[in-house]
Formats: sequence, C-alpha cells, structure tokens
Amino acid sequence: MGSETKRWLRMLMLAVVVAAVWAPLAFGQEEAAEEAVSNEMFTVNNTWMLVSTFLVFIMHLGFATLESGLTQAKNTVNILFKNTGVVAIGLLTYAICGFNLMYPGDFNIIAGGWFGFAGFGIGEAADYVAIEYAGGNYTYWTDFIFQAMFAATAATIVSGAVAERVKLSSFLIFTVLYVGLAYPIAGSWKWGGGWLADMGFYDFAGSTLVHSVGGWGALAFVLLLGPRTGKYTAAGIRAFEGHSMPLATIGVFLLWLGWFGFNGGSVLSADPELVSLVFVTTSLAAAAGVMSAMATTWIVQKKPDLSMVLNGSLAGLVGITAGADSVSVLSSIIIGGIAGVIVVFSVLMFDKLKLDDPVGALSVHLVCGIWGTLAVGIFGPDAITDQGIGAAIMIQAIGVVAYGIFSFIVAGAITLALKLTMGIRVHEEEEAIGLDISEHGMEAYGGFQIFASK
Repeated sequence: MGSETKRWLRMLMLAVVVAAVWAPLAFGQEEAAEEAVSNEMFTVNNTWMLVSTFLVFIMHLGFATLESGLTQAKNTVNILFKNTGVVAIGLLTYAICGFNLMYPGDFNIIAGGWFGFAGFGIGEAADYVAIEYAGGNYTYWTDFIFQAMFAATAATIVSGAVAERVKLSSFLIFTVLYVGLAYPIAGSWKWGGGWLADMGFYDFAGSTLVHSVGGWGALAFVLLLGPRTGKYTAAGIRAFEGHSMPLATIGVFLLWLGWFGFNGGSVLSADPELVSLVFVTTSLAAAAGVMSAMATTWIVQKKPDLSMVLNGSLAGLVGITAGADSVSVLSSIIIGGIAGVIVVFSVLMFDKLKLDDPVGALSVHLVCGIWGTLAVGIFGPDAITDQGIGAAIMIQAIGVVAYGIFSFIVAGAITLALKLTMGIRVHEEEEAIGLDISEHGMEAYGGFQIFASK
C-alpha cells in the first residue's frame, strides 16, 4: 500500500472519529436550541400573561358592582370605597412582603416548606435575565403583578360577607394583615413549593388558595360581627333586598369575563392547546352553574330567583377553578352543575344558622371552593397521584382542612383583636342611617334619601 493511500485512509478514519464525536454534540445543541424559547414566543407568552393580569383586575370592578347591587342603596359608597381600598392594599402589601412570603425560594425559616421569607420589597431589573426567568414564559415583573391581582381578591370576598354593618377602619386594618401576611403564607404551601406541593395537593388557579382562604376569613369575621339589625327576628328572616339587580348582573358578567384571565392566565404561558381547554371548561362550568341554580331555586322557592342564578354562575366558576386544566369537558359541566345546586342550599343553610351574608360570599367562595378542590380528586385524580381516586381525594381533603384551620384561626384572631380594641361594628343608629352618610358623609345617588322619604 503506497504512502499516499495510507495518508488518505488516515484522513478518512480521522473524519469518522470526528463525526462520531461531533454528531451527538451538534444534535444536542440543535435540541437545546429547539427547547429554548425564542424571543417571539417569549413576547407572546409575556403579552398573554399581562392580558390575563388586566382581566383579573377587571374582576375587582365586577366584585364592586355585584356587591353594590345586592346591598341597600344607602351603603353603596361604602361598598365601592372598600373595593377600591382592597385593590390598593393588596398591591402594596404584596410588593412590601407578600410576594416574597408566597414565593420564598430557598429562604425557608421553618423547614419542610411551612414558612419562608425572601426579604422585603421586590427585585430590580438588573438582578435577572428576562428571557431566562420562568422558562421564558414571562418576566419577573409580570409574575409579580399577575400574582398581586390574585392577592387582593381574597379580601374582596370578605368585603361582601360583612357588608352594611362593618366599621370601615377595622375592615381596612383586617385587610392589611390578612392579605399582607395570612394569604401569602398559606399560598406558599402550594404555589410557593411548600409542604402541600410536596404532598401532591392540586389547585390550578385557586378554588382553595384564593376563594376558600377568602371564604374562611369571611366566616370568622361574620361570626364575630353578627347579623344586620333586624335580619333575624321572632317572626322569621327579613329579606334586605338589593337595590339594583342590573348592577349585580353587570358585576357577574364582568367577573365571568375576568375569570378567563384568572384561569387562563394560570396556565402561566400562551400554550394554545391548554389555554383553549381552560376557556372551555371555565365557561361550561359557569353555564352549568346557572342552569342548575335556576332549576333548584325554581323548585325549592317556587319562583326563579335572579340573585341565586347569578351566584350559580359564580359557584360554577369557583368550582372549576381548581381543576380547569386537568378535568374533561364533560366533567367541567358536572362540577359546575353540582356547584349551582350546592350554592342555593348553602345560602338557605347559612340563613338558618343566622349567619348573615348579604351577597352569598360564604356559599359561593367557601363552600363551592371546597367542592371544586375535592372535585379534582374525583374527576382528575391523575393530576394529583397515580394511586387512584381514593388517595387523590384524601390529599385534596388534607389541603382543604389545613387551609381551613389556618385561615379561620388567623382571621378570627385578627378580627377578635380588632373587636376588643377599636370595635368592628358601627353603632345601630349609623347602620340605620346607612354607612354612606355615617362613615363617608356622602350619598351614591344624590337626593336618594329625600326621594325615598316622599
């Protein structure tokens, strides 16, 4: 074999070796490039998360109009004032400490994922690379503002349940403490990677973490606050009719609209398949809640009650929130339909227990939040565990009980401290006049009292 031939053979062997080594590396680099989020997809994801954020923000307008419509005209300014204050308090307390309590990262103070705190305030843009944050789905700032909108919702739930007799200053202090401390600590157990996340507890968008936490806080406050004067008498239960069903209906449709961001944004990306599914399950659950509440109230009360039907839609929305991404379309209809039945009987039950809730917040958010959380174990157990429905329901039940005990005790302690120090209820004369005049010195509808007295 000539020297020239040997040289060519050596070169061929070298090429084979180089190809054998380089090909996997090149393929791996190509896969990595494919896995990395492009600038375009990063922008799409982030834009969808910001759209979801302002949809959740719109929900606060929905709460304000719903609560106003279902209560007496003389308390409208007070309702609107509280709902405006709650948003501001929620955003500021979440920026000061809530975000870092809910997502402490490695800063665990109590081992086992029970309590952590990453420090006061929120970060600076120079502290991270935007496209590398959260897998390229959204920026740090988007993460904060989206989660902050959720935080304020918990206190808004309490606002409706204690309407028409709560002292404004006491409610605002309660909101600061409950939203600023209790809500994010409880949220860290699941969404912050805490002990319930390790257990497998599942709550996609907050049937428990937002709605039941708010509902348990409302229950504790209502128990210590007492009913509106004249609500429960020897002659029976007196109905305090809402002054504007159009306002209440507008509020529900605003909430339904906002829920597309509440649930759709909880996908945490612009994944077209999953976001579309969540939209469908969310809407169908709400529709099923409307129809089942309509049928139930028509049968039980002999006439169709609009307020019950409106709460039926919200019951369906709350019920599907825990599993909107993990249950089938048919299951979402069943979950929402059952929630619509539950909410009617729950409202009647709380009245029999003499727990005065002017807007049905306890029934919608607490009771249906519990149902929705347990429903994931029934209709979507694979999202929780591979050990079957029984184990899935047990894990979900542990989460429900844990959040119930923590939220009720903390809310009760805050409310009791306020009751013993500055009081939590307005005087009976102020309640009779209306909180608009007694607390704010103004009316929502100019000349309403003069008109009403004629």
